Amino acid sequence: MGFESIVIAVISLVAGASAVGIISMKKAADNQKRDEGKAEGIVDEAKREADKIRRGAEKESRNIVREGKDQAEKEIRDKQRAVSDQERNLAKKEMVLDQKIENKDREVQRIKVKEEEMEGKKRKLEDETGKYRSLQSQLNEKLSHIAGMTQDEAKEELRKGLVEDAKVDAAKEIRRIEEEAKEDSEKKAKRVIGIAIQRFAGEYVAEKTISSVELPSDDIKGRLIGREGRNIRAFEQICGVDLIIDDTPEVVVISSFNVVRREIAKQTIQKLIADGRIHPAKIDEFHEKSRIEFEAHLRDLGEKAQMEIGVHGIHPEILKLIGALNYRTSYTQNQYQHALEAAFIGGSMAAELGMNVKQARRAGLLHDIGKVLDASAEASHAVIGADFAKKYGESPDIIHAIRAHHDDEKPESVLAHIVAASDALSGARPGARKALMESYVSRLTDLEDIVNSFDGVSKSYAISAGREVRVLVENDKVDDDQTVMLSRDIAKKIEEEMSYPGTIKVTVVRETKAIGVAK
Repeated sequence: MGFESIVIAVISLVAGASAVGIISMKKAADNQKRDEGKAEGIVDEAKREADKIRRGAEKESRNIVREGKDQAEKEIRDKQRAVSDQERNLAKKEMVLDQKIENKDREVQRIKVKEEEMEGKKRKLEDETGKYRSLQSQLNEKLSHIAGMTQDEAKEELRKGLVEDAKVDAAKEIRRIEEEAKEDSEKKAKRVIGIAIQRFAGEYVAEKTISSVELPSDDIKGRLIGREGRNIRAFEQICGVDLIIDDTPEVVVISSFNVVRREIAKQTIQKLIADGRIHPAKIDEFHEKSRIEFEAHLRDLGEKAQMEIGVHGIHPEILKLIGALNYRTSYTQNQYQHALEAAFIGGSMAAELGMNVKQARRAGLLHDIGKVLDASAEASHAVIGADFAKKYGESPDIIHAIRAHHDDEKPESVLAHIVAASDALSGARPGARKALMESYVSRLTDLEDIVNSFDGVSKSYAISAGREVRVLVENDKVDDDQTVMLSRDIAKKIEEEMSYPGTIKVTVVRETKAIGVAK
């Protein structure tokens, strides 16, 4: 075989090998394509299966979440109900506990009261024990003394002891009989006085000692009383009257023997009702306003009297006293009307005698002005009135007539005799005067004068028909401890200087009042 043959053979072998390789490569490529297609199908199937699994997992997770949420909400509701039940139980237990605490407090209070009672009994027992020991000691001394006595001396000592015991028993019996007799006599006296008041003084006393105030509604009564009675206490202390609030619809009653206080108190209530604000500060404010307005009203009454009798030129301060006569009585006779009557009667007598009619009328109008001045002055009302008239420029003839109309000074002029006569005629006419009211007012005035004589007393009011006197003291002069002694001293002086039925209660009031101004 030649080289060429070898070459051809090699080429043929290479070509055959190449063809086999190509065929193998093609088969491999076809297989790879088939495998890739299968792989893609598997992948797609896997994706579809994964999506299916994911969707199922999502659905299942939503179901799980929903079920978990429902379960959680149910558990929350159950816990809330349990908490509510616990709160209710706790509230009930708290109420029960509060009740137990309150019961325990009451029990402690009762125990304290019992302890105080036991302490008192213990002190009393100690006192009794001391007395017993003292008596035992005295008895031992007597026995020692008797041991050295003869029989006759012992009998005499025994007789003396029996006599002393009999005297003590007799004194106790007498005291008991006196107390029973006093109680019985007081009952009979009250019965007689009650019958006398019913037959004689009914409407008259109501007219002279009380004033009624109409209210827009019964709700005002509660506001006038105030919380725990604060307003009514302040009103009575400031105005010096008794405020009676009862079941009478839409009416309260002001009671006082002093007509001026009663009238000012009435105006104070009317202002409080109109304002609507009722408390101690407003009561004080409106009382002061009412007092000032009342003084202006008194001057108006004085001017009216001056014009009625036809005179002029009387000083305003004197006019105020003339107006105040309208709120004074003498043996139940109104002193304002009495002054006008005396003026007209005196003027008529002066006309008959050919004298100065206006001067007589002027003197008659002014003759009793001293009755409304300070009752504590050491002189009669005629002398006080004359001095006041002199202070404000009245003529000497008028002053002398005022001073002499009750013989405090010997009458030395016809005018003085005319004034005295007109005063007597006005008071002596039938039905003009009765003694009961005057003596009653005089007794209450004396009661207030006694109280005002003590140092440290700023104001005093006789109330409850003279059965009680209310005393207001100055804080800087009387402390809390001194109020006790002051009440006793006042009561003792009343007992010594006055004569009265029954008892008189002395109430001393000391309070601190502070006023601030906001600007």
